[in-house]
Amino acid sequence: MPAHVIVNVDVLNEEAGLAYAAVAQESILSHGGRYLVSGSTSEPVEGTWDASRFMVIEFPDMDRIREWYDSPEYRRARAIREGKVRVGMMFVEGTLPEGFSLPT
Repeated sequence: MPAHVIVNVDVLNEEAGLAYAAVAQESILSHGGRYLVSGSTSEPVEGTWDASRFMVIEFPDMDRIREWYDSPEYRRARAIREGKVRVGMMFVEGTLPEGFSLPT
């Protein structure tokens, strides 16, 4: 079952942010992930939103997410961002309910 990583990112140091993004992206792609959404958070309409960037990344399943997150490649990315990029992240497993479809 597909699983997703939902990420809020706030870059405190632009140089570190770029270095983190490059290493993180390579690790995601090498573990079967693909970006569904990646961009700045432009218009929060309810509640507070403290991050300046937002991403949704899809993996084939939750096991693949855990492999990616614990991989040496992504541990390296996490070390690069330490204290320089704030990240909020959650893993979500699931698909659309049966009979529900998105407009095309």
